[in-house]
Amino acid sequence: MEGDAPVEQDGAVGEALFHAATACLNAGDHAQAKRLYRQALTAHPALAEAHANLAYLEELAGDATQALDHYRQALALNPDLAQVLVNYGALLASLQVPDAAEAAYRRALLLDAGLVAAWSNLGALLGAQGRDAEAEGDLRQALALDPQHRSARFNLAYVLLRQGRWEEGWPLLEARNWYGPLEGRLSCPPWQGEVLVGRSILVTFEAGHGDVIHFSRYVAWLKAAGAARVDLLCQPGLCRLMATLAGVDRVIALDASWSTDDWDYWVPLLSLPGRFQTRPDHLPATIPYLHADAQAMAQWGAYLQTTDGALRVGLAWKGNPRFENDAQRSLPSLQLLRPLWDVPGVRFYSLQKGVGEDEVVQEARQQPMVALGPQLPDFADTAAVVRQLDLVITVDTAVAHLAGAVGTPCWVLLPAYMPDWRWLQRRSDSPWYPGVMRLFRQATMGDWAPTVAAVQAALSERAASR
Repeated sequence: MEGDAPVEQDGAVGEALFHAATACLNAGDHAQAKRLYRQALTAHPALAEAHANLAYLEELAGDATQALDHYRQALALNPDLAQVLVNYGALLASLQVPDAAEAAYRRALLLDAGLVAAWSNLGALLGAQGRDAEAEGDLRQALALDPQHRSARFNLAYVLLRQGRWEEGWPLLEARNWYGPLEGRLSCPPWQGEVLVGRSILVTFEAGHGDVIHFSRYVAWLKAAGAARVDLLCQPGLCRLMATLAGVDRVIALDASWSTDDWDYWVPLLSLPGRFQTRPDHLPATIPYLHADAQAMAQWGAYLQTTDGALRVGLAWKGNPRFENDAQRSLPSLQLLRPLWDVPGVRFYSLQKGVGEDEVVQEARQQPMVALGPQLPDFADTAAVVRQLDLVITVDTAVAHLAGAVGTPCWVLLPAYMPDWRWLQRRSDSPWYPGVMRLFRQATMGDWAPTVAAVQAALSERAASR
């Protein structure tokens, strides 16, 4: 086996190794950059910048523990590295340690009040905690320094939209870049509100399945605006369900082959609310706007029959773990819902797919339930199940939007930290899903017990009224 030769402690050698490592970093050779930074620190242990860059590389590699250690060593050696403080704060924020992240950002701004990223990150962090007035001030300061700063514009959109200030929020939401790879494939121009009579338009997917389910309702408005053809590009698991959407002419799976010049315009789903000047009192809210297939309804009906008149309740307690706020929006485990098991006259059905599925078996001694999730191949089948349930109780994930879209009563548990803007503030209902959606908000970050207790009380009342 061959290893790196030992390096004597020498400041000049350390500096030379640091510059060589940085050249590798800039060239994208991260493995070699790491080796050289470590050698630089052996030769020159007080080289704060080497610790900082090594922290960045460890963070990119997904090793948050090592990254934090190197950031802290860098700042112990030189506490006046403003940009390192911003990077350190961003990592702390991603790990949801908000107090320490805020302190890092504020220290960075004391050192350099012109750091746009520090203002933007601080505003985003405060907004995630519901400190909206402070967040707005910091984000506007970032935009005063750089009016086109993408993250600051997006973060301000988040704050404004959650407050219901949609007229100002929609244009700022255009700073998102989730659809960038698609934009490069399309030869037609993006639709900015031009007359659609006799024209064709492609509506492209955004982010997760829930976003597509939520905003696909605008297809009907495009058709009503005179579009001759409205096609929808979406994830394969949504195609059968989206075929039931009013106004859609063709549903195209992302993994299918399609011509890039087949339309007059294209538009991302989340741009449509702004194009149609959507307000909380002016939005497409006809429920249902998606429908379950009759054959699938019949197929799944046998699983959902009850002879005792029990309330049939579907459960989903975890979302996609790759979502940035999943640790807060998802329940740590199914066990947190145990208070619901004490409500008489209820039969539970698990809608959980993927992560969390195994918890149904683990919880069976406390509460047997029908595990439907593994048997649901796509959202069309899930819709057929959900449509025949009396109630769905879920965290903020695609199942919530599916229940709302097909018109099944749905109770959504929302986190205190970074609740999504679409649920607005302090409301227990949603204008997006009138008459079918009820919101249960967490009061304190990480503490679901009072929220679940409120759900238990509501479920007891609901079951008793049958």
